[in-house]
Amino acid sequence: MTLSKRARRFFSRARFCFLNCGVLLVCLLPSGCARHEPPADITIINAAEPESLDPAIITGQPELRAVQGLFEGLTRLDPKTARPIPGLAERWEISPDGLVYTFHLRTNLVWSTGKPITADDLVYSWIRALNPATASDYAGQLFYLKNAGDFNAGKIRDPALVGVRAMDKCTVRAELNHPTAFFLDLCAFPTLYVVPRQTIEKYGDRWLMVRPLPSSGPYELAAWRLNDKIRLKKNHRYWDATNTQSEIIDLLPVGSPITSLNLYENGQADIVWDKDLVPVELLDVLLKRPDFHTFNYLGTYFIRLNVTHKPFDDPRVRRALALAIDKNRIVKKITKAGEQPASHLVPDGTANYTSPAGLDYNQELARKLLAEAGYPGGKGFPRFNYIFNAAAGGAAKMHENVAIELQQMWRDTLGIEMELRQMEWKVYLGAQSHLDYDSSRSSWIGDYNDPQTFLGMFTSDDGNNRTGWKNKNYDALIREANEQPDLSARAKIFQSAETLLVHDEAPIIPLFFYVGINYFDTNKIQGIYPNILDSHPLQSIRKIKPQK
Repeated sequence: MTLSKRARRFFSRARFCFLNCGVLLVCLLPSGCARHEPPADITIINAAEPESLDPAIITGQPELRAVQGLFEGLTRLDPKTARPIPGLAERWEISPDGLVYTFHLRTNLVWSTGKPITADDLVYSWIRALNPATASDYAGQLFYLKNAGDFNAGKIRDPALVGVRAMDKCTVRAELNHPTAFFLDLCAFPTLYVVPRQTIEKYGDRWLMVRPLPSSGPYELAAWRLNDKIRLKKNHRYWDATNTQSEIIDLLPVGSPITSLNLYENGQADIVWDKDLVPVELLDVLLKRPDFHTFNYLGTYFIRLNVTHKPFDDPRVRRALALAIDKNRIVKKITKAGEQPASHLVPDGTANYTSPAGLDYNQELARKLLAEAGYPGGKGFPRFNYIFNAAAGGAAKMHENVAIELQQMWRDTLGIEMELRQMEWKVYLGAQSHLDYDSSRSSWIGDYNDPQTFLGMFTSDDGNNRTGWKNKNYDALIREANEQPDLSARAKIFQSAETLLVHDEAPIIPLFFYVGINYFDTNKIQGIYPNILDSHPLQSIRKIKPQK
């Protein structure tokens, strides 16, 4: 394909910037650093530097991708369908009432260091994730177990009362509060992965620095150099090592779309995840290329409002902010990849569910609600902040552009002023977790194909809520929906809950549904399949060797 003059100029400037930055980086490296490392079989641009590699505490996609290579749960996700398939457990039985799962571990399971993986390791890992001292934002994924929520809340202290136990070295019994249709999906999620008890108990918070680090997944951690790369090497003791396709995989924490594209164009990277790493200036050109792939998946871009800060404690203010946003303008002017405006949180296409309508663009009603809240024409409304993650070189240029657009809309329609604050990824996540913000750029990618993965996180005690919003009616509806075996009745209850969330109370404001973009050459790379969770297990990916 012939590039336009604008595109050629862009590539020229980008390549110049990259080469000069590369020279600088080489000069800054210690003599001999990484000089003797073998080349990776696959090099992947993985966006931000991971916050952690501890399965119990990670929250972001860059972390999830790395951890999915290092550790495994009772189930894992099929690379084509993203549905749960046997992992560390080779089989299981479910009781007729759906309350008891009996998992049978494979008899050939060992850590990468050679020691056996047992049912006790699985029980330890789940209890650790639930322990309030671990401070896992995803601990709620385990609340479906009997007494798990009470243990996490400190209401009971004996872990033996939680509904998971080792029946013998190879058998795990999980007892649930109620039938949970997606429990096998949860068993494939990182929070429920098996982690090395002896290492954690010996080294505490420094356990991830141990080498060799025991891993239960298809890869071992060869190196983690901050702001450089994570190197994974094949775990030859993994139960399915025969089908692990690549010996060495490098994950690079690159936040700049220009740098990402140049590394790819120069053959220094094989795969680039995420739309944020596509230069927006060339989006229209690049999407026509066969190595740029788009797909729909379960992802929503939204705004969090901190209801513990005034005036966001008033639902009228929150609803006014939502009604003042022209979402069509955002997707047409900024995102430009076919994203659909969102008035509800749960994406279209989620299994067994259709969302109710939320708040649409209505400037007149927005002004009326703000006046009713005591701020006519924005008079007396305090200046507030909006946080978003960004990095030098434009890694989150879209987030910044969306923020600027919101700032203009709220100023023009409501007469209020918003201050923009961009933050490094870890600082941004910390600000959300500690409610140290007024409003925040947010997104959520479904952990499994069910409305619960979106709606459940806004229950009062869920670690991923991060808005300060607590509503007993909402909590009761979510609980009732998850106890309802009839899918149609369950969907109606979820709809009532979502109406409360996105229309009546509005602690969040959905903006649009994601369209996924990644780029790689299908003539060189195999094992990546489009699926609704945008999940691509690393052990399935391989580079095609050129024919001689």
